[in-house]
Amino acid sequence: MRAITVSRLPRDPGPAAWNAILTARAPHPPLDGAIKADWLVIGAGFAGLAAARRLAQLHPADTIVVLEARAVAEGPAGRNSGFMIDLPHDLTSQDYGGDVSRDRERTALNRLAIAFSADAAREYGLTAEAFIKSGKINAAATDKGMAHNASYAAHLLAMGEPHEMLDATQMRALTGTDYYAGGLFTPGAAMIQPAMFVRGVADGLARGNRILLFENAPVTNLQREGTAWQAKTPSGSVSASKVILAVNGHAESFGFFKRRLMHVFTYASMTRALTADETRRLGGEPNWGFTPADPMGTTVRRISGTGGDRIIIRNRFTYDPSMEVSDARIARVGDDHDSAFRARFPMLNGVNMEYRWGGRLCLSRNDVPAFGEVDDGLYAACCQNGLGTAKGTLAGMLAAELASGVISDALNEMLREAAPAKLPPEPLAFIGANAIMRWGEFKAGREF
Repeated sequence: MRAITVSRLPRDPGPAAWNAILTARAPHPPLDGAIKADWLVIGAGFAGLAAARRLAQLHPADTIVVLEARAVAEGPAGRNSGFMIDLPHDLTSQDYGGDVSRDRERTALNRLAIAFSADAAREYGLTAEAFIKSGKINAAATDKGMAHNASYAAHLLAMGEPHEMLDATQMRALTGTDYYAGGLFTPGAAMIQPAMFVRGVADGLARGNRILLFENAPVTNLQREGTAWQAKTPSGSVSASKVILAVNGHAESFGFFKRRLMHVFTYASMTRALTADETRRLGGEPNWGFTPADPMGTTVRRISGTGGDRIIIRNRFTYDPSMEVSDARIARVGDDHDSAFRARFPMLNGVNMEYRWGGRLCLSRNDVPAFGEVDDGLYAACCQNGLGTAKGTLAGMLAAELASGVISDALNEMLREAAPAKLPPEPLAFIGANAIMRWGEFKAGREF
């Protein structure tokens, strides 16, 4: 009998602002008692929901259970910046790109995930506020940032990818601020309100009991008994012959990929809702999103709709192998967010941040997923390397296909990836990773 005691449960610092600004919802119940199922998915983020949806497509008569440790959209899925990116986006590179052939393959896989998500949005009646195929912009504030964009544009040209360079006048018309010198627009990305999207998909999957979804049901123990796995939660258990582990970095908490996953936090702040006078002073368009030309720079989004007109600032990365950060850290990082906000939007003097939070990323040294059959009937769809929306969706879809014996070109590509590389010993990894990130943020200059 194979027995796994889960070493730690998820803890996420600060409120999940994207979820907090939405209207209240009827939660799915916690698990109470013992049930049997054909399939169990652990985790209701992008990977878990994609896995559950793909399983429902492949096995419409089977019983599928999803266990989520927290409320849906309170974990990392409700804490990202809402970019579902199709193109190469390597956070450890100078300009996001890498080998042209490899980047073409990864772009095709990311687009498969975006198409799957678009189909889910249509099936469950989600609005454009939750999901829209709008493209995105790499924003540059300096000559160095413009050079990064020019380098990336050359890489996209080699890939055969469409793109458009924007000048300072176009950026000002879009944003209302003269902070940016230019931008690089690419049309293939989707923009989402992440909490609205995952809540909508979760509710759509559970409609009519197609899938049994339980919230606030953390798995504390997982063991193999005969031909089935039994997952225990504080108030119940699920027995299923096949299990998909969709917990990103917490795969290590289940005993897998030890010392091969880098646990990184990134941080964001969201303003209070702007007044009508403040939106007039700002000008620009009501909805847009920028990733920074320098990967260590500041991501900015403006949203309007449910919860009002707001601006989101995201920057700073820290490597935290404990997978926890303190409230004091959130407060210190918030000072950097305030500085970035004031520099970009001086016309909004007096607008404060209403929410500050941190979100967990999982990276591997060699930029590969933690994917595949890790034990008999137990499959991992983890380690999304900073693109949790697209790569998480892809991993969930393909884990469901792998567990079902459905072979595809996309699955074969995923299976050809190497295993995550081993990390240096601690404290060398901690010191080295954080030093590299601090140096990168310093070098980013006004892009930060």
